[in-house]
Amino acid sequence: MRLIDPDAELEFDPDEVYSGPSKSQIKREVEALQALGEKLVALPDAQFKRIDLPDALRVAVAECRRITQNGALRRQKQYIGKLMRTVDPAPIQAQLDVFSGASAAENLKLHQAEKWRDRLIADNEALTLFLNQFPAADATRLRQLIRNARDEAARSKPPKSFREIFKLVREQQNAA
Repeated sequence: MRLIDPDAELEFDPDEVYSGPSKSQIKREVEALQALGEKLVALPDAQFKRIDLPDALRVAVAECRRITQNGALRRQKQYIGKLMRTVDPAPIQAQLDVFSGASAAENLKLHQAEKWRDRLIADNEALTLFLNQFPAADATRLRQLIRNARDEAARSKPPKSFREIFKLVREQQNAA
């Protein structure tokens, strides 16, 4: 007794190449989208409010943030993964990268701000250069912070003004 259809061999063409993605590749893509959705769920409230999402996805993520039961949480994350398949994940991933600081441009801005802060504290001429590049900066406040930061460093006090200078430099960079 033979169960194999003898005509089945005639239908199969070994030279025909399948050009679509494999099942494994499709599964990896779906799992990556679900992982991206899980990152959205884990975002702090301030960042979640700022991120641009379609309405249905925003509602699903907000609902998932409220769920505490494991089974319901797993199902809701799968639903978020399903919704993620209908949207372009690139802009969402870019926003998450900015939030996490993984963006190359964001890293560059942070390093530039650190360099400006260090130059401002170390060199009196750096203040003039900074004010030329960022004319909207408050020169009086910046001078006071530089003076306080130098004093804090000399007295081995906590670097409060040191941090304030960095914040002021970042604000000026973002405004420019």
